[in-house]
Amino acid sequence: MTDSSKEGFLITRRKTLPALSMGIIGMTTRTSQAARQQATVTQIRNATLRINYGGVRFLVDPMLDDQGTSPGFPGSANSERRNPLVPLPIPVTDIIDVDAVIVTHLHTDHWDGKAKARLGKSLPLFAQNDEDAAAIREAGFKDVRVLTEASEFNGVKLVKTGGQHGTDATLKAVPRLGKVCGVVFSHPSEKTLYVAGDTIWNGHVEQAIARHQPEVIVLNAGKATFIGLDPIIMGEEDVRAVHRAAPKATLIASHMEAVNHCILSRADLRAFAEREGFVANLRVPADGEAIAL
Repeated sequence: MTDSSKEGFLITRRKTLPALSMGIIGMTTRTSQAARQQATVTQIRNATLRINYGGVRFLVDPMLDDQGTSPGFPGSANSERRNPLVPLPIPVTDIIDVDAVIVTHLHTDHWDGKAKARLGKSLPLFAQNDEDAAAIREAGFKDVRVLTEASEFNGVKLVKTGGQHGTDATLKAVPRLGKVCGVVFSHPSEKTLYVAGDTIWNGHVEQAIARHQPEVIVLNAGKATFIGLDPIIMGEEDVRAVHRAAPKATLIASHMEAVNHCILSRADLRAFAEREGFVANLRVPADGEAIAL
């Protein structure tokens, strides 16, 4: 390269660097904005989730009581232990800073006294049916909506799915388990997300997977159990069944190690998935951990 060429190169570089710097700054700003808006599922505690999806912040099944507030569920495993077993991993004010709330059913480990007290009464709130919606309105909430197969919120499609909170025999023995639901989230810019809710593996779950082909599935997998009865939510075998029905999907395990009757630990579920060959598809987040979708 000649001296004049070098000089031209230096002049060109001097002119280019400021523009390049501005481009990098702009790109960094766009990247940081995209990072803030990235779809995530944050495991809060038990079945409580913070879901950032399609630019909307959802709170699912808020259990916000302080550690040890309530006695264990009568007749269930480890009923001598008080619920919740563990504290919240982040402040309540951060948890409830959302655009909408989804309550899959009204059991106290999904919708408790502190949730009723702390959530804004004008916050949009989705319930599984008219009965649950009426009960939530009685607690003072003004904007309560019933989930359907055609619900939508701020551009995010919400499809109600069925579930079964235990085997037929268990539901007959413990009728208060009642009705439950799941939700499928979809948006043109996001992976399809299926939050199955308090259900065992059954035809409802199988049909939801076949119909919606979710790429990410959240499973309540703590194997909650009443003495002498089959589990009322998923355990290891149920999680494996979901994997076999959706072998390409990422599975996220929730509803673990936070209430007295959940007998399956995170470590044991991971070990089972390792033995069964699907650990690469399974995420078992700690409380407070966010998983990018």
